[in-house]
Amino acid sequence: MRIFADRLSEQLNKQLSRVYLIFGNEPLLLQESRESIQKAAKQQGFEERHRFAIDSSLDWNDVYDCTQALSLFSSRQLIELELPESGVNAAIAKELLALSDQLHEDIMLVLIGTKLTKAQENAKWFKALSSQGHWVSCLTPDVGRLPQFVQARCRQIGLQPDAEATQMLAQWHEGNLFALTQSLEKLALQYPDGKLTLVRLEESLSRHNHFTPFHWVDALLAGKGNRAQRILRQLEAEGVEAVILLRSIQRELALLLQMQQQMQQMPIGQVFEKHRIWQSKKPLYNAALTRVSMTQLHSLFALLTQAELLSKTQYEQSPWPLIHQLSVEFCIPSASIPFPA
Repeated sequence: MRIFADRLSEQLNKQLSRVYLIFGNEPLLLQESRESIQKAAKQQGFEERHRFAIDSSLDWNDVYDCTQALSLFSSRQLIELELPESGVNAAIAKELLALSDQLHEDIMLVLIGTKLTKAQENAKWFKALSSQGHWVSCLTPDVGRLPQFVQARCRQIGLQPDAEATQMLAQWHEGNLFALTQSLEKLALQYPDGKLTLVRLEESLSRHNHFTPFHWVDALLAGKGNRAQRILRQLEAEGVEAVILLRSIQRELALLLQMQQQMQQMPIGQVFEKHRIWQSKKPLYNAALTRVSMTQLHSLFALLTQAELLSKTQYEQSPWPLIHQLSVEFCIPSASIPFPA
């Protein structure tokens, strides 16, 4: 049975399974799932833990020896197997299938691997093992599930974010769940009553004087030139890679260009719906679409291209002046910019 990593604790509290298959691309979820299973297993008498990395040097007899121990004579056994990044080949598949027949109530098997492929899901070894336990999905939450993930994390430490705070936290930490965990821990210390609002999030950021590329992008969309430059100067001083900013703004410029084109055929509300724009972000995109023309977007793309070429080919010349120029021009209404004929 498949479960998401954020629901694993509920399952462990109900009943331990004989097998847990932990697969995914999110390091935080892989680590936490593994630790949760270890803790629950120890509470149920699985005192001994054996950890094996599956590679060409592994002696599978060592693994099978662990399955021969019975609780009458020794502690119950927790066996952890780490699959190679290259996946499961025919030889490994054969051993895993054989191992599935060796499991019993005094053995718990935990198999850890990267993102699961469709072929692996349909493989005999996977079906044999998953039929005896749970498949724990540790994929990085997508945009649709991330707010739900943030809310669950908040509940765990007693935080109560409102809808806008939840969306903002999700936006700031998309793709970096370790940073999200650290931010929530700090917020829990700052606000003992647990209530989180946008105002409190802004206060927290100001207090720590910390900005991310997301804050710069939001300032650009809103047309807040001074704030955008202030954030950009701090990011530059902190040594943030220019390519990170270029990738962030490239995505936004491409999105704005698409939306400008689509607005000629449909209302802006439908355009936002088509691109799944969060409620809290709609005013930002609305401001940018009102302010920035198609001609200006093409001009900004040209600056972006120049900056990217510098960052990749001209190492003796910094791309930052061009990024600052792009930041300024993005925030100026298109009618105020003297474009060449």
